[in-house]
Amino acid sequence: MRLSFSRRSPQSAILCLLALICSACRPSLSQPSRPAPLPQDANIQVFFNQSESSQYRNPYGAMENEQEALRDGDDLEAVILEAIAQAQSSIDIAVQELRLPRIAQALIERQRAGVEVRLILENQYNQTLAEIDRTRLKERDLARAESLALFVDVDGDGEVSAQEVQERDAIAQLRNAKIPTLDDRADGSKGSGLMHHKFLVIDNRTVVTGSANFTVGGIHQEPTEPESRGNVNHLLRIESPVLASLFREEFDILWGDGPGGQDDSIFGVKKPVRPARTVPLGDSHVTVQFSPTGKRQPWERSSNGLIAQTVAQTTQSIDLALFVFSEQKIADALLKVNQQNVAVRALIDPSFAFRPYSEALDMMGHTLTKACKPEKDNHPWEKPLNTVGVPKLLPGDSLHHKFAVLDSRAVITGSHNWSKAANEKNDETVLIIDSPVVGAHFQREFERLYDNAVLGLPVKTQTKIAEEKRSCN
Repeated sequence: MRLSFSRRSPQSAILCLLALICSACRPSLSQPSRPAPLPQDANIQVFFNQSESSQYRNPYGAMENEQEALRDGDDLEAVILEAIAQAQSSIDIAVQELRLPRIAQALIERQRAGVEVRLILENQYNQTLAEIDRTRLKERDLARAESLALFVDVDGDGEVSAQEVQERDAIAQLRNAKIPTLDDRADGSKGSGLMHHKFLVIDNRTVVTGSANFTVGGIHQEPTEPESRGNVNHLLRIESPVLASLFREEFDILWGDGPGGQDDSIFGVKKPVRPARTVPLGDSHVTVQFSPTGKRQPWERSSNGLIAQTVAQTTQSIDLALFVFSEQKIADALLKVNQQNVAVRALIDPSFAFRPYSEALDMMGHTLTKACKPEKDNHPWEKPLNTVGVPKLLPGDSLHHKFAVLDSRAVITGSHNWSKAANEKNDETVLIIDSPVVGAHFQREFERLYDNAVLGLPVKTQTKIAEEKRSCN
């Protein structure tokens, strides 16, 4: 079997070559001192794939097959692999997408050693490369398929051989090893909103979770972009049998009786509503809530409601690093604390920051409409912030975090984007961690991103707003 696909354009290849030449010709410059690693909480460890306090090598090498140099960041895949390697009885993984072959191989090895392995994926990613029908894909999904093909094509000849599939196609490896796997069609439907979780539970005592999907672009490097360093992400490793039992409960609801059984898996809004639960961990506390609630409960009891209530408790500062921010009621909660002299800063992914539904526009005192109609309950701030913008990212990378730091100690994080869809449709996790040690890690990550951020409206958005004012009035 050989799969053919288009590779990078000649122009792109030339640009890559020029970049390498220019890099080699640059004069040697002294490097700034690297910040020392921060202390870790005894029960909650934090890792960032673009941290400046650590370095690692991309385990899959550079996409153009040259020797990969050390790069800034924690190796998030190594965090996952270490947890898997320690499993003695069970591994439960619920993740939107898994494309890393080293993780697949580690799961296969533990299953052969007698460890029970169970895997849940989002249905559109429960496919081998050969099973992806590109003729039916939208532009974004087609780009994902191209990225996967480039990653699997180890020798770069434009075709994927059977040997390359065995080496790099994680789903094919898992299928061949008969790792029990299901997706959000296991309830008899065509799929939930999104099975958007990103967690694994080891031996009912260790939880690894955060913002990262288990893909090469989500952790190491986007294969279509030579300069990429992966989407900006983080993972947490939490040691707590009590917290692990809550994640295991969520997993079991999704799993039902497993593949090939009855249609008794429960995803999305069909899941039973469970309130947020708080677990003490040493000097820290972790609160967890699983989405969605749909409209079965008052909004205040939903995951977004929990986020808004936590925001309302801020007394000094709140810093946001979010992929998407489109929940009006959370923005309103931010406005209230800002009016009480709480300093608010926000960074949103550039692809979402200036869309009409983005709350970044509210915070900057602006509105974009659809057909001259603003969003329902839209509320641009009368005193705009000049501390809202987008981070500078390498080509192909996204700000994929979903975190906030409150008063430099409490952290809101998880897989849950601050959106209506995450709240009402998707299978998601929200974590609130009250720990100054953990908070310091997220504060440092925010400052790293904020130091080089571009604040305010881009010229393109300013022009669009001005045009709407002229045409809609």
